[in-house]
Amino acid sequence: MSVVGCIVYKHNLWLVLVALLICAAGSWVTARLVLRAFATHSLQRLGWSFIAAVVAAADIWCTHFIAMLGFEPGVPIAFDPVLTITSLLIALVGSFAGFLLATSRVANRLTRAAPALGGAIVGLAVSLMHYAGMLAYRVQGIVIWNRVGIALSIAFAVAISALALHLAGVAARRPQENAASARANAEASARVVAAVLALAIAALHFTGMSAFQVEPMPIDGHFSNPAALHALALAVACMALVIAGAGCVSFLLDDSVRAESVEHLRTMALSDMLTGLPNRASFNVRLDAELARAQDTRKLALIGIDLNRFKEINDLHGHHAGDEVLRILARRLSSLMREGEFIARVGGDEFVALTRFASREELGDLLSRLETALYRPVRYDDAEVLSGASLGVAIYPDDATTKTVLINNADLAMYRAKADLAQSVCFYEPAMDEIARARRSLTHDLREALARGQLSVHYQVQTSIASGEICGYEALLRWEHPRLGFISPAEFIPLAEENGLILGIGAWVLREACERAVSWLPPYKVAVNLSPVQLSHADLPKLVETVLVETGLAPERLELELTETAIFADRERSLDVLQRIKAIGVNIALDDFGTGYSSLDTLRSFPFDKIKLDQSFVGEAESSRQATAIIRAVLALGKSLGIPVLAEGIETEAQLALLADEGCDEVQGFLLGRPAPLSHIVASGQLSLLAEEEEKLGEVRG
Repeated sequence: MSVVGCIVYKHNLWLVLVALLICAAGSWVTARLVLRAFATHSLQRLGWSFIAAVVAAADIWCTHFIAMLGFEPGVPIAFDPVLTITSLLIALVGSFAGFLLATSRVANRLTRAAPALGGAIVGLAVSLMHYAGMLAYRVQGIVIWNRVGIALSIAFAVAISALALHLAGVAARRPQENAASARANAEASARVVAAVLALAIAALHFTGMSAFQVEPMPIDGHFSNPAALHALALAVACMALVIAGAGCVSFLLDDSVRAESVEHLRTMALSDMLTGLPNRASFNVRLDAELARAQDTRKLALIGIDLNRFKEINDLHGHHAGDEVLRILARRLSSLMREGEFIARVGGDEFVALTRFASREELGDLLSRLETALYRPVRYDDAEVLSGASLGVAIYPDDATTKTVLINNADLAMYRAKADLAQSVCFYEPAMDEIARARRSLTHDLREALARGQLSVHYQVQTSIASGEICGYEALLRWEHPRLGFISPAEFIPLAEENGLILGIGAWVLREACERAVSWLPPYKVAVNLSPVQLSHADLPKLVETVLVETGLAPERLELELTETAIFADRERSLDVLQRIKAIGVNIALDDFGTGYSSLDTLRSFPFDKIKLDQSFVGEAESSRQATAIIRAVLALGKSLGIPVLAEGIETEAQLALLADEGCDEVQGFLLGRPAPLSHIVASGQLSLLAEEEEKLGEVRG
């Protein structure tokens, strides 16, 4: 009950409590929606601002309307429908404008006061709505307004609403350390902003009502129906709660969708898309967590796993088969993991496992299970493939005390296992660091050797069996290290391929061989080996053509040798490259035949001018009937296809006689001539040079 002058006004306390409940609930939902609008961009911000405005307008208007229905002036009352609806639209439009300004990124860049200015607009809209609603309130009497009360109510509404959105803006700009603290801060901010918004609405209404006075002028026959008004108030309250609930549900649904999206993205970020296993990022997180458990007395084993024949599977059966093999192996590895054990795929055919163990028996059990899974044949369609794997083990803290060193040591052990065919599992040993450092040092020296001209080309003669005449020479790269002496090509060529030096070295060998061969008398052929890397990564036909043009060597005097392994890396591209080289007029030889895939389809599909039988068969021919049978088969195959065969590695007269009896075309080996510098070959009288080149060579010898 309130007293104004001598007039006593009554209030329905239940409706006043309902109004306050609506005010609190609506403010809480509005605060959350406004904070969401601050956190979004572009159209999303516009959408959240509109939803917040709808909830705020319903909250403000319903609070006012229900409180007015709970006000009993003691005379008949009514409501003007046009002004009543207009007051609701004022609340909606004003709130939307205020929220847009408060959350605008442009406005916030121009001034930090943008949220407070937006809040002031919302407060002004609340005031206009209130007094428009009061004008729609019809009573039988004379209405008297207290101007001071009106001014105070408007000032309260504007100032407190500005404070509410200012606090929301401060909360939105506050940096967050992590997701948990962000959620906690958002909850606390929502409660504070909601409380201040509710205070703004309540302050306006109750201060404004204290400025409202009525002098009754009852007219006979006119009366109000309190029951109907109360029912209307409850209906409005229900509608307000429905609107606030809809806003709350939209917020919660968005929160749920965001959480699901974040979880989905997190799963994608930490999982390998092909196999479903944890990926490298997930492995790093797990390893960090394991290393952080310093109080755990058990040791930690890091096991690096690299499949042995995965490239072969891709080449022979296609990449779809390779993917399926990876999926099958991943399922096997995942199924054998026990509590505390972890497996992840960290690269193309690379996996890594982690486990804590108290004894070597526990670790040995996991390694045994891994070997069993990796060495069991894999069925794909109608094919059965066996990949196998190399496993390298490093133990924390025995072998390393930091994450980087532990991973590096496991890799070193794994590469040692890959190099040693006798064992599939290798434990890290300190000596491996020395080997790795030596390889890095040798790679650096090789780079320097190329830059400083320390590499050289030796030549080995190729001879016709039928006539005994020289057919040509194979150019062979040699490296005389200034400190270490002669370095075998078997040692430095793989280093060059691993570190990208082979392209430069290969181009240099090709140019050097062509420059020297152009001056040979007689004009024998020169054969140059190609690395698989050159065939895959260099514009080889253009390089060959450029070198021939610049050196002046006739294309038919150049023979390029490559292995089947190089071809199978990319058959279609390899065929295209070889056809373009053949178009120039250069000859192509298939090197090391019999040691790779050795398929008839390769000889049929690719334009080879010569087959080079691998020296391993020639070396075993005297003691192995199987090797002799293979030699006969290859020679027969060459004759049937019209491709001459050259046998490598001839070291004895018996080997030469065997090949002559079987009809081999050409031979090459120590028996006929060791690789030697060009100057030695010229000095032996096997060939001579054009006068100009002879003079240059003499200067070099001098």
